[in-house]
Amino acid sequence: MAKSLTAQTRKSGTSADPSGVFVNCPFDDAYRSNFYAIVYVVIRSGFRMRCALETDDAGDNRFAKICSIIAECKLGIHDISRTEVDGDPPLPRFNMPLELGLFLGAKKFGGKAHAGKICIIFDREPYRFQKFISDIAGQDIHHHGGDEHVLIRELSTWLRAQPGGKKVGGGAKLSQEYADFRKKLPKICAIRHIEMTELSFSDMIDIIAEYVLTISPDP
Repeated sequence: MAKSLTAQTRKSGTSADPSGVFVNCPFDDAYRSNFYAIVYVVIRSGFRMRCALETDDAGDNRFAKICSIIAECKLGIHDISRTEVDGDPPLPRFNMPLELGLFLGAKKFGGKAHAGKICIIFDREPYRFQKFISDIAGQDIHHHGGDEHVLIRELSTWLRAQPGGKKVGGGAKLSQEYADFRKKLPKICAIRHIEMTELSFSDMIDIIAEYVLTISPDP
């Protein structure tokens, strides 16, 4: 059984990492470009990207892993834009609202170690969330319309306001940077002898971290 967020934090003796960003979004092919955009903006802004894809252990309980990552992160990015019916029979995909609920629950009930958690919530259209998760009404929900440039602009603006990040410019600048990166990604993969379809989450973290250093080297 997964341990509570509070219990995990007490065991480690530490509060959530202020540079850690828990990302809760779709991981399928249709969302891939937006996901890579999120990874790029998080790393470019000086934060540490965390999500359920970071480990590949068949013996690890997924729910426990997600709880552990949430416990270790102060910031959260939640995109609930793909909460819609799918499959046969057609049923809604509720993993993302569930993980959003875990994050908000940690902030509310996790004690001092988690009271400072901050998150940004994205949906596809204004007020669409009220049809399936109306309890979050009153939160400042951002909508991106499926446009990665809007997503980058909104996310980069939010991250610039968080302590500990790098001041790397506005959304238009980062959007252009990301577009340049995507053009170069096939060549980067070829140099690494990795097919684009084989890219793992850890591959993307390494590639983006190295790429960011080439355009903005640390002093």
